[in-house]
Amino acid sequence: MICHMKKPDPAVAARVPPGQALTEKWPVLTYGRTPRFDPNRWTFRCFGLVERPTSWTWEEFLRLPRVTVRSDIHCVTRWSKLDNDWEGVSARYIVEEVKPRPEAKFVLQHADPDYTTNTALADLLDDDVVLAVRHNGKDLEPDHGGPMRLVLPKLYFWKSSKWLRAFEFLEVNPPGFWEQNGYHMNADPWTEERYSGQETRAMQQMRAEAARRLRDR
Repeated sequence: MICHMKKPDPAVAARVPPGQALTEKWPVLTYGRTPRFDPNRWTFRCFGLVERPTSWTWEEFLRLPRVTVRSDIHCVTRWSKLDNDWEGVSARYIVEEVKPRPEAKFVLQHADPDYTTNTALADLLDDDVVLAVRHNGKDLEPDHGGPMRLVLPKLYFWKSSKWLRAFEFLEVNPPGFWEQNGYHMNADPWTEERYSGQETRAMQQMRAEAARRLRDR
């Protein structure tokens, strides 16, 4: 099998964090099944330490102001994919709409089916953070998080939840699914904040699945 991973060209090497290799494909990595999307039942909500708790239906979400951003993504399983075009709703717009209280410093992302991951509220305010519904001009595919996922480029990609359904605003920073299973609480790819300690069985399975999919491409 031909592997599409390659060493970065010197011209783009500065954009690739340590320990990463470039891929032109977009590997599908999911721990569990891809959930089914029902537009009539789908909602995205913000709750917790906010002045204006809000919930949007799918039709309402599609009417929110759109932005288009280009960014690189870096997976903890050691691949990077450059120059991705995303279309969706700015995370900053969502945050400004719900008005976090002063004590809110963190956000716990909730996603289907039962996934969570933690982020600092400040990380959601960067210009390139988007609740994406389209990738490279096409609707986001279910296996990649469609109908909507977070894209938070400056952190490893597990901090960009697929199938995102809620932001919970908190004054504490509870670990999410992968953080409870040994992944780093912050996840900066440039300092290789991959793991907090020994890899768990789930982490090893994820790495093995990533390697298998890349071999098979």
